[in-house]
Formats: sequence, structure tokens, C-alpha cells
Amino acid sequence: MNPDTPLYEGKAKTVFRTENPDELKVIFRNDMTAFNGVKHDLFENKGRFNATASEFFMRLLEKDGVATHFISRPEPDVMIVRRLDMIPLEVIVRNVAAGSMVKKYPVQEGTILNPPVVATDYKDDERGDPMINDDLIIALNILNMAELTSVKKQALRVNEILRAFFDEYGITLVDFKLEFGKSGGEIILGDEISMDSMRLWDKKTGESFDKDVYRFDKGDVMTAYRQVLERIIPKFGE
Repeated sequence: MNPDTPLYEGKAKTVFRTENPDELKVIFRNDMTAFNGVKHDLFENKGRFNATASEFFMRLLEKDGVATHFISRPEPDVMIVRRLDMIPLEVIVRNVAAGSMVKKYPVQEGTILNPPVVATDYKDDERGDPMINDDLIIALNILNMAELTSVKKQALRVNEILRAFFDEYGITLVDFKLEFGKSGGEIILGDEISMDSMRLWDKKTGESFDKDVYRFDKGDVMTAYRQVLERIIPKFGE
């Protein structure tokens, strides 16, 4: 395959092979999508902001013992990552009721969830990423019980670390999505951790600092993303 031919092209990232068969190059594009791609726009700096956030959070998690696929960020919108066999699941951790949970279930937005709720969706755009339970995950040979337990344990550990971190900066970590992959039998955190994959609220005002700003036309989404980075990364943008 031509090295310039994408190995995979998602809604907002493009993945390429590298000279090292165990590593991949991920380009974070300026595409912004919502509602399973129905809404689509381009925003200057969006790819750079999300790559910056992903590097920051993955380094933070690595320091606390969470294995991630992150290797380096050689360019503002590019990450070099460890090649994983991705697990076709989106693992969602919810600390506060919001979004689809409020839409689908009899719970008020803003309700604190204690303990946090861990949900899984089957990653398949054609099927609309349907929710999937533990029995189906095992029946479809996606994971065995030990692997599924490991994924959920890691997701809750990530939540513990990020929730405490954001709290220090006056931000509520409402919910977020993770994806995992396998390498040599080890389950490792992959994909990205950015404002695209989290729901973040200002603790004092309740203002959204995430993709909901774009989804529901709440204002300038890039200003919201920048506010997160400026709070958590010293001298960001200087």
C-alpha cells in the first residue's frame, strides 16, 4: 500500500502507516461533526486543539499507571501512536446525567450519578453505534469476561484521575468516551481524549466547554475548546 494512502479515515482523524510496523501516524483534522455525521463543519485550529489535549491527558494518565497508545506529537496536529488491534466498543463513563442518557431514560439533566455509570456502545456507524450489554459482548466474542472486567476497571480509573484533575480547575467532568485496543494480549487505551470526546461544564456557571457548544449552537465552539486548554496547560497559546 502507498504510504500516503490512509489506513483509516474517521470523522475527524486520519490514520497512516509509518516506517515502523508497530506505530501509526494520526492526523487530527479540522472537521467537526455531530449527530452521527449529519452536521459537519470545519474550524481552524480544531485539529491542533484536540491533538494538544490528547497528548496532555494521555501523558497525565501514563504518570498514574494507565497504559496508552501515545508515543509522541511531532507536529501540532499529529500524534505517533502504538499500533493496536482496536476493540469495537465505545466505553462511556457518566458522572452526571446529560445528553443521550436524559433523552432515553427518566432522569433529570444534572443528576449526580454515584457511583458513576459505565455503559458500552457497539462501534458501528451503519448500525448507529447501538448500546450493547455484557452478555452480548461475550456472545459476539468481542471480549471475554476477564477482558471486559479489565476494560471497565481501566475506564473507572481514568475517570477517577480526570475527575479529580478537572475539579482542581473548576470544571465538572460530566461524561466521556474511551476506546481500547489490544497489543500482545495487553489491553491499552487508544483513540483520543479531547473536548470532542468529553462533556465538560464550568462549575460556577454551568457553561459547556465541549462539543455540545457546536451540537446545539451555544456559541463559538473553538473559544470553548481554547478555554479548557488555557485553564489546564500553563502558557497555552502564548
